[in-house]
Amino acid sequence: MKRRPLLAAAGAALAGGLAGVPRTASAQSAAAWPNKPIRLVVPYAAGGLPDTVARMVAQRLPDTLGQPVVVENRPGANGAVAAAALAASPPDGHALLVTDGSMFTINPLIYRKMTYDPAKDFVPVSLIARSPLFMAVHPSVKADTLDAFVALARANPGRLNYGSSGVGSSHHLTVEAMKASLGIFMTHIPFRGSAASVPALVGGHVDMVFSALPSLQGFVKGGQVKLLATNSAQRSPLAPNVAAVSEKIPGFDFAVAVVMMAPTGTPQPVVQRLSEEIARIARRADLIEQMAIAGIDPVGAGPAELVKALAEEAGRAKKAVDYAGIKPE
Repeated sequence: MKRRPLLAAAGAALAGGLAGVPRTASAQSAAAWPNKPIRLVVPYAAGGLPDTVARMVAQRLPDTLGQPVVVENRPGANGAVAAAALAASPPDGHALLVTDGSMFTINPLIYRKMTYDPAKDFVPVSLIARSPLFMAVHPSVKADTLDAFVALARANPGRLNYGSSGVGSSHHLTVEAMKASLGIFMTHIPFRGSAASVPALVGGHVDMVFSALPSLQGFVKGGQVKLLATNSAQRSPLAPNVAAVSEKIPGFDFAVAVVMMAPTGTPQPVVQRLSEEIARIARRADLIEQMAIAGIDPVGAGPAELVKALAEEAGRAKKAVDYAGIKPE
């Protein structure tokens, strides 16, 4: 797949996805939409971040759309199974993709061949939410702040290690970006997800991990791990006393984005209506409270903001992938 800068590619996809749809047909489709249940296709198993966000949205969209909204988990092949499910569906706004940004920003960097084209097969709908990852260290690590940890790592190159959710994961690239910017060296130990890396931290098998707050909170309260930082652009309202890495590295932001995409060809009025509905949902007090418990920050930004966010995320990811020496497979 030929790669173009993501901002231009996503913009082209937005324009291209609407090309060829007659204005009258588009308006007619939008006026009749939705006229059957809506499917939110998630490319991961139930229980993960995109699935959690999709289910929160699915609970609330019927209030104004008047149709049931169901979540359909289609894990496998790095998003290809879910992409195929959408490709087989009419682009009429009744089948949508809810996923993390990595499907569009990281996968093209680490996989040589993909069965879907991030720039051509989808049009952006909404940046639904962000979920920051939190840096946690084992109590045996003699550092109680991010500054102290960086100083410790610099004084002991290679002595500290960190666990991640796998090569190329947001957890992995967050640390690689820190290493590149701060001039520190730590050994990477990849695991199969946070369900394995967090217990390894608690057991003292690794010195540090980045993970979502809900998977760490109980261990923080029990004194089994210490929180030092978050990888979002600002301090998270979920833990306002925890520093953001961006306070030490300006512009640093590796929080996980959860996005909604529609198949190319979906009528623009339908995309716009969906975007507006999600923006309204993101402002609801009940959703804000529910997401806070799950360690998620609602956003509800529209297509233009999503395109910009994915372009920026792709740029940061590429630098981290290059520094880590990850070669496309």
